Amino acid sequence: MWCKLGHMTDTPDPNGGRTELHFRRIDMRGWARDDGLFEVEGRVTDQKPHDFTPPSGTKVVPANQPIHDMGVRLVFDADMVVRAVTTFTQSYPYGDCTEGGQALQSLVGLRIGGGWSGEVRKRLGGASSCAHLRELLIPLASAAYQSTTARRKDLPDQFDPSGKPVKVDSCYAYASNRSVVLHRWPAFYTGASKVVPKA
Repeated sequence: MWCKLGHMTDTPDPNGGRTELHFRRIDMRGWARDDGLFEVEGRVTDQKPHDFTPPSGTKVVPANQPIHDMGVRLVFDADMVVRAVTTFTQSYPYGDCTEGGQALQSLVGLRIGGGWSGEVRKRLGGASSCAHLRELLIPLASAAYQSTTARRKDLPDQFDPSGKPVKVDSCYAYASNRSVVLHRWPAFYTGASKVVPKA
């Protein structure tokens, strides 16, 4: 369903009095490897519906051709520790962009988990790396987690020092007053006594 001025509609308005200025696509995929490791890859592409000359640049990027087409691949183990990093830059606005992924090698040995975002910003902030590759790394951690969900399905719950499951209050659906917690961890449920679990 699509929202238009606060109302739900069955189909989007293809024009709506708008003129498209820019199109960005971000794709993320995850794999299990034959050697027991895992991979996640993020890719970003940018294009415009008109010819474009980047600011401070000289080349003209034709309409609907990629201004940016670049990505990063993380190889990680069962403990979510990064074992290798690969980047690629196929389309770029400036010649120096091709070297912007080198600093991402500093992620090798870092664990994907709590504190990931802060470490990414600390190690790759400012002019030390490509901003587009750096921006991929935050949601790429979520993609890595989602890619290994099946492996964790039968693992026991994790608890904080107080004995509370770490998943409780970790997101909207896992709030302590919602049906997921009532169904899975009733001892930690804080909502109304009668709630019908939602699918």
